[in-house]
Amino acid sequence: MLKRTQAPICFLLFLIGINFQVAYAQSSNPKMEAFIDNLMAKMTLDEKIGQLNLTSPPGDIKTGEAVNADAEKGIREGKLGAVLNMTGFERIRKTQEIAVSKSRMKIPLIFGLDVIHGYKTTFPIPLALSATWDMKLIQRSAQIAASEASADGINWTFSPMLDISRDPRWGRVAEGNGEDPYLASEIAKAMVKGYQGDDLAANNTILSCVKHFALYGAPDAGRDYNTVDMSRLRMYNEYFPPYKAAIAAGAATVMTSFNEVDGVPSSANKWLMTDVLRNQWGFNGFVVTDFTAIHEMIDHGLGDRQEVATLAIKAGTDMDMVGEDYLLTLKKSVEEGKVAEDDINKACRRILEAKYKLGLFEDPYRYLDGARQKTEIFTSNNRNEARQIATKSFVLMKNEKDVLPIKSDKTIALIGPLADNKENMLGTWSVAGESKYAVTVLEGFKKQSDKLLYAKGANITEDLALAKNSYVVDAAATSVSKETPQQLLDEAIATAKKADVIVLALGEASEMTGESASRTDITVPENQIVLLNAMRALNKPLVVLLFTGRALDLTNLVDETDALLNVWFAGSEAGNAIADVVFGKANPSGKLTATFPRSVGQVPIAYNHKNTGRPIKNKQGNFEKYRSNYLDQRNEPLFPFGFGLSYTQFDYSDFKLSADSLKADASLTASITVKNTGKYDGEEVVQLYIRDVVGSITRPVKELKGFQKIALKSGESKQVNFNITPELLKFYNADLKFDWESGAFDIMIGANSDDLKTKRVIWEK
Repeated sequence: MLKRTQAPICFLLFLIGINFQVAYAQSSNPKMEAFIDNLMAKMTLDEKIGQLNLTSPPGDIKTGEAVNADAEKGIREGKLGAVLNMTGFERIRKTQEIAVSKSRMKIPLIFGLDVIHGYKTTFPIPLALSATWDMKLIQRSAQIAASEASADGINWTFSPMLDISRDPRWGRVAEGNGEDPYLASEIAKAMVKGYQGDDLAANNTILSCVKHFALYGAPDAGRDYNTVDMSRLRMYNEYFPPYKAAIAAGAATVMTSFNEVDGVPSSANKWLMTDVLRNQWGFNGFVVTDFTAIHEMIDHGLGDRQEVATLAIKAGTDMDMVGEDYLLTLKKSVEEGKVAEDDINKACRRILEAKYKLGLFEDPYRYLDGARQKTEIFTSNNRNEARQIATKSFVLMKNEKDVLPIKSDKTIALIGPLADNKENMLGTWSVAGESKYAVTVLEGFKKQSDKLLYAKGANITEDLALAKNSYVVDAAATSVSKETPQQLLDEAIATAKKADVIVLALGEASEMTGESASRTDITVPENQIVLLNAMRALNKPLVVLLFTGRALDLTNLVDETDALLNVWFAGSEAGNAIADVVFGKANPSGKLTATFPRSVGQVPIAYNHKNTGRPIKNKQGNFEKYRSNYLDQRNEPLFPFGFGLSYTQFDYSDFKLSADSLKADASLTASITVKNTGKYDGEEVVQLYIRDVVGSITRPVKELKGFQKIALKSGESKQVNFNITPELLKFYNADLKFDWESGAFDIMIGANSDDLKTKRVIWEK
């Protein structure tokens, strides 16, 4: 038995070694290595440690200054490797000039910023982008973001966020790609390619940063920064794939997560940062912490400042964001023999290599081209692309009686706290975006309808604590109105009575999601439901535009509206894009990438769950005693993963398989014909799922393994083919070996994870 278990492990380690050697060989650049060897030979230990320091220049910035005197002194002394969150073309230029002309080694700085879903031109939030299921558009959004940011002096973004999450209580679901590792992996590759292009030295590309490594999207209780505890089987099969895909795509940097993994915070977790990231996956870029993550390990209980810095550097964490724990303790730790200088040399080299690849040693002002800064940022072309991408991110969740699209001869009452609200169009983590330039729903509608009425109707929330905590009251357009709630409601009722159709703009404020924005109540605020019910009572066609950064519990909303269009937070062109869809210039084609639960009691929830030994047998949601279900709620979600309607209808034929039994490395073709049977041209995401019926470990009830987004004109049919190979059948088994096993496999194709046609094949090795 011992020999049988040892053999696969030894073989796996052998493969890991090969993968690492191949990755290292592919990244080898003798000219770069010689340059950095020569540079580091001249550097003092203090200067090497300085390269590991990422910080925002301290103190107040006076007009005309790039940085204050203390910050300039640090740069002159070589105590800074990169700058965080500095904006302003001239400030960046002047700061870089200090580094390359006034420091002893003249090493240029990297300038990093959270360019999460666009720079000045803001795209839909990442969760919304994922709902497009369109990798070309997602890559293009990252490419435009990189072009704009690099034209303004930025050469490093802290994106993409690749944390799988199945818990909508967690606010940062807005920044990710939903619950599925296959889809998130495809998006990871597209984002890295979009940011970095084919040449990092080109002045319109920037370093990407995979975050948050690892497992940050699975905190206990959905509470940000909280403990994460899961098996390694779940890590490798469900949470690691997007990170790994980004590394394979060439991601230049990786950010540690705040949470612990196997009881050790990520920034000090050598198994994560060295064994997995570098030795197994062949990553050869540099690792940066999240904001003060090393210092926060003191509160985790791992030691004092010197001790946590020692743990982090020895784990393989290269750069310290803001905490300055490396800067203030590593030299002492070397002198005391607690840290080997070689560990510092490795980290320093990785950071210098990134600067070399960016072309900064050749031209430290490569990303400071004044001509580009004036002509490539927030252009009309970029905004038009943002508008088109936004229309494809919207998910039509309900459309009874074909209320949408609205005909141009109808008088519309546009009502709701998010209808004329610039501050909440861009979405969370749009740090460079300027809300004053965002297009509101009201502005977008006015361009396409001359029969438009408007009333605010309600505040976003009457819960003043929630409003304060989520910054709802920070800006004039989102502050609580001077009118009483009843006055707002009365005005809305009077306005709606004059209209043929009521359109309600409801949902969350943008900062109700994002970092430090976890919620225990994931319903639409109660005062907005009061407004909804008052509009329903008027017995007019009723449309809800849902603004959200998470999967919400919509049970108190969905039955009270005729149409429901999820518009997420759509960015700079939100209002124009929403109007395009509402008035029929664009047909919605988005599909959910996060399951919408029936209540918070169902979460965490995902389509690709496993069976239990006591699954419920009925499909009607009826309670079954001594089966895995709830006394007070059915198991099924309100809206499943992959769901999304269109203004047209698509008919799926029975599908065909090229074989019903296969051997070894044969390939299987699954073919299905999809027909647009409606009156509108449209796009459909055809989805492929596979179930491994019997395995050496329990397997999910289904897993997404492919998808194609197709465009069909009214009446048009198209055959969609999926090529299935054993690679799609692989999973990490109990020995953490990535392999597939002989047996039966259910092949499923359909419009969403709950609406599928199924055929079974037998596949033997």
